[in-house]
Amino acid sequence: MALTLLRVVGVIAVAYLLGGIPFGVMIGRRFFGVDISTVGSGNTGATNVYRVLGWKAAVPSALLDIAKGAVPTLVAIWLADPKWGVEWADWFAIAAGMAAVLGHMYSPYRGLRGGKGVATAAGVIIVLQPLAFIVLLPSFIGVIAAFRIVSVASVVVALEYPVLVLLLYRERLAFVLFAIVAALSVTWAHRANIRRIFRGEEPRIDRKLSDYAKGPRA
Repeated sequence: MALTLLRVVGVIAVAYLLGGIPFGVMIGRRFFGVDISTVGSGNTGATNVYRVLGWKAAVPSALLDIAKGAVPTLVAIWLADPKWGVEWADWFAIAAGMAAVLGHMYSPYRGLRGGKGVATAAGVIIVLQPLAFIVLLPSFIGVIAAFRIVSVASVVVALEYPVLVLLLYRERLAFVLFAIVAALSVTWAHRANIRRIFRGEEPRIDRKLSDYAKGPRA
């Protein structure tokens, strides 16, 4: 029993610490000499990396953020005791994935500040709910193509996600609850963006990079 508890707590703790690694900041500083947390939106996620530094920095940042969600989820699946059954194994994997998402959003290395959690949540979804991801990815790309605003696509997909899980995985309670919590968390993280969207002030992804030299925004 003690070893099982240690395993669960250890994986969740490591997932949170892994999720908190600010890869966008690290890439910006190491390869471009720029701290993205001090420019643009001040966000450490791939969207701000793209706006400030371009796709060469944003692509590896996004992939690493996705990995932060995928790796601890896979580890939890691997370490789950077969005696637990599918339900408890689901809860273990979801707990690890959610810890990684929260680590990204509230990084212990940056005073509980971080990104919006979209890419890291995508890593969890890829591992646990690939059918949902297959639908969400083209939806995300389609909304960006239509509106040229990443936050619009993020919120739309966040709201779409629980509906898909209810349709595809409704018999797995842990999956449904994760979808609801993840959707609420991502939407809440975008609350300032939502206000700017309604005011017509949210920047498009083709906005000039020089426009982001004025300092961080919410």
